[in-house]
Amino acid sequence: MAGKPYGDDPQFRTQVRDGMRIDWDVPIKMDDGNVLRADIFRPNKRGRFPVIMSHGPYAKGLAFQEGYETAWNIMVETFPEVAQGTTNKYANWEVVDPEKWVPDGYVVIRVDSRGSGRSPGVVDVRSPRETKDFAACIDWAGVQPWSNGKVGLNGISYYAINQWHVAALKPKHLTALCVWEGAGDYYRDSNYHGGILSTFVTNWYDKQVESVQYGLGKNGPRSAVHGDLVCGPETFTRATLKKNRTDLPHELRTRTLDDAWYRGRSADWSKIDVPVLSAGNWGGQGLHPRGNIDGFVHAASSQKWLEMHGREHWTEFYTDYGLDLQKRFFGHFLKGKDTGWKRQPKVLLNVRHPDEVFVPRAEGEWPIKRTKWTKAYLDPASGALGARKLDRKRAITYAGLGDGATFLTPAADKPVEVTGPLAAKLFVSSETRDADMFLVVRLFSPDLKEVTFKGALDPHTPIAQGWLRASHRKLDRKKSRKHQPYHSHDEAQPLKPGAVYELDVEIWPTSIVVPAGYRLGLTVRGRDYVYPGGSGGRLSNMKNEFTGVGPFVHDGRDARVYGGNVTIHCGPNHPSHLLLPVIPPKRAGKKRT
Repeated sequence: MAGKPYGDDPQFRTQVRDGMRIDWDVPIKMDDGNVLRADIFRPNKRGRFPVIMSHGPYAKGLAFQEGYETAWNIMVETFPEVAQGTTNKYANWEVVDPEKWVPDGYVVIRVDSRGSGRSPGVVDVRSPRETKDFAACIDWAGVQPWSNGKVGLNGISYYAINQWHVAALKPKHLTALCVWEGAGDYYRDSNYHGGILSTFVTNWYDKQVESVQYGLGKNGPRSAVHGDLVCGPETFTRATLKKNRTDLPHELRTRTLDDAWYRGRSADWSKIDVPVLSAGNWGGQGLHPRGNIDGFVHAASSQKWLEMHGREHWTEFYTDYGLDLQKRFFGHFLKGKDTGWKRQPKVLLNVRHPDEVFVPRAEGEWPIKRTKWTKAYLDPASGALGARKLDRKRAITYAGLGDGATFLTPAADKPVEVTGPLAAKLFVSSETRDADMFLVVRLFSPDLKEVTFKGALDPHTPIAQGWLRASHRKLDRKKSRKHQPYHSHDEAQPLKPGAVYELDVEIWPTSIVVPAGYRLGLTVRGRDYVYPGGSGGRLSNMKNEFTGVGPFVHDGRDARVYGGNVTIHCGPNHPSHLLLPVIPPKRAGKKRT
């Protein structure tokens, strides 16, 4: 970059290293005068190249290995391919490694969002203001002298979620989205599972956002690459830092119903018309898979693809498998090359088996057309999940904040695949004016030992989960489907103690092939699932010890309201059941282990 493209800006500098031209702290001016800072990695040669951009609050100068040490170590130990072919100097949490993209003729841009990292301003995560900033950055990148005018967005989690948001604004130069494990609904996916407040976002805000807020300056980390302060050249007082960020925990605690605030921070898929690759994780129960699947189903784009995988939250994005998928997608849409993407199936499912075995299979739609929707009826007398409705009344009672009751299917006489969205219909009464329902779909071996899986975060994750606060049972009839109840969450309807209420519970999508001799189980509980085999440890960037649900816990509930005995009613007039998406056999691909 010749001359002084940004005047005498004291933070901007440019250098050539590791085969790339790197522009550090490039200023991008917003419409209100605020300046965001970006690091730009590009080929060290003349030309115009497509752009891969990310924009978010995790600080572009914080090394993956430093800020997320345990996740990094788990990933490279299990999949050493991730750390090969790169110096790993420029590795950042949940975004692409430029050393694996720039040599292929891409410009990689990382932008610190407003108030985070090196960008001044007030932190307001997932807000309309942040989304507007993102759109401005996209169109800025599209007209730079090294850009071919095509900007693709790529990244995991936060860097995926905000792609849904910004695409609805239709920036001129936005060309394609790769939404990797990204939620869509800020109320239902992230904060209130079935109307029950999760502590995840509050803890995340403290550990991953406040920890890299602009203005930490000398009290924050330094870049391992160039030594500059990760969180800006200024050092603010605690009072100033607090003033410069929204009180997100307060907002979440006080906004108990879905409202315009949540809608303004959620995806509007009806306005998304660019090509989309939506990649979700079966094990991401509590945050991600629901949004990836709903985004694929509901996005207005005529060019959209769904891929579903397993393993840890960060792993497949960086493996050769994930990298190949992303490069074929972006090579097609940003470069116009024949990458084979025209032959990519609309839906690619890595169907899950025990022992972390995944078998890829192409499908044409979601849910799968040939699904055999199968009802399994709860029988309190035998503890069974049976194929037939009960011919007489039965009931089971458990403590409202307790471990509940478990119902099992008969042992399978041959392998049975369950892949798709699930739902339950329960007829419930409570001794108090409310009840929280925690539904867990589980797998048991022939000796009735539970089989869990490496989830996106927790190493002992059950097959699927669903939640519902009984007072939030009201359905949006237009949006609800038999396999996916959709609750309005616009009012609380307290229970009359002792009265029986019909509850439709959404259970998040999953995939499992149940081997012969194994059983599926449904546990209906009054609190979070706990893996019976012991601790799953913890990650350095998260507060919670992993006990089965990772960081997606729901504690601090009033026992006077939610602690009364709960009764599940079954029988001819109360056909409580679990709806399973059973998939008839189809020829599968080669196993991935």
